[in-house]
Amino acid sequence: MIYKDFQGMKLSALGLGAMRLPLIEGGSDADIDEKAAEEMIGYAMKQGINYYDTAFGYHNGQSEIVTGRILGNYPRDSYYLATKFPGYDLSNMGKVEEIFEEQIRKCGVEYFDFYLFHNVYEKNIDPYLDEKNGILKYLLQQKENGRIRHLGFSCHGRYDTLKRFLDAYGEHMEFCQIQLNYLDWKLQDAKAKVELLNERKIPIWVMEPLRGGKLAVLSEENSRKLKALRPEEEDPAWGFRFLQSIPGVTMVLSGMSNMKQLKDNIEIYKESKPLTEKEMNALMDVTDSMLDILPCTACRYCTSRCPKHLDIPTLLSLYNESRYHTGFITRNAVDALDEDKRPDACIGCRSCEAVCPQQLKISEAMADFAEKLKQPADL
Repeated sequence: MIYKDFQGMKLSALGLGAMRLPLIEGGSDADIDEKAAEEMIGYAMKQGINYYDTAFGYHNGQSEIVTGRILGNYPRDSYYLATKFPGYDLSNMGKVEEIFEEQIRKCGVEYFDFYLFHNVYEKNIDPYLDEKNGILKYLLQQKENGRIRHLGFSCHGRYDTLKRFLDAYGEHMEFCQIQLNYLDWKLQDAKAKVELLNERKIPIWVMEPLRGGKLAVLSEENSRKLKALRPEEEDPAWGFRFLQSIPGVTMVLSGMSNMKQLKDNIEIYKESKPLTEKEMNALMDVTDSMLDILPCTACRYCTSRCPKHLDIPTLLSLYNESRYHTGFITRNAVDALDEDKRPDACIGCRSCEAVCPQQLKISEAMADFAEKLKQPADL
């Protein structure tokens, strides 16, 4: 197992995310197969994984209970446990003490090694930063009391949201967890987020390294391109080797749901094999082949002509994300906009198209985007 240094601590470079634990066949997301989960965590411990990441809402509230119960079979100093304050639900904002105490009880521990503001994004950043909710103040008190060893945050928001949170609370944040993989390097501008965090000297924790499994199996053509460079590596390994090549990455979390995934990932993390320049270029070519985006340059000529005053470049950026995957991140960003600034507010007048240097069919994109948002979210 590769280990990374964090403030003198020896963290396994691969962490086990407890968001996709094995389920009882035919059961709901809350019906964790605890025996299978116990076998997986036992194997992970033997192979050197010492970081375990859970959260208040994972598995409908059961993840903290099961993860804490299983880890309770091991010496407390043999693992690091991370969980999060569920600020993705705005109704929780005034309940930080109540929820923290419940998490301590559910996990059966006296302290959390790592504790995060969960999912900072466009819609909840104001409540997170509102001193009336007292979230930062309370968590810093718990840190002073030794019940939180290290405080950080996860962010599914866009670059500007990440920067705003750092500007406000960055001095207190010891690490930041972002969605980072070679597809989102371009699709969600993860490259700029990495550069910002490195600039602020904040260690990077990675979630969704294989984008929910979508990078685990590539097309035959793309797989063949990569196999020509590293015949010994399977498709999933490229996602992890990419992360081993990114400066500032300390922890990579993988939500492994069966023993095969766990064993395969542990095998990858027996050694670090960063990509060469040639390999990185090839991987970026694969990324480009997977993207179907409108080449908006954000020149903003369009915005001056829009009678509805829509932020067209931002909407097109979100639309590009939706063309690959209309998940909750895209929906969260749209929901954070005023209702009269969303895609369905476009009246199709095409005034924007008359001045677009790229000759983009913006009105068609807005109509298509509005329709996509009416459909069930991708998982």
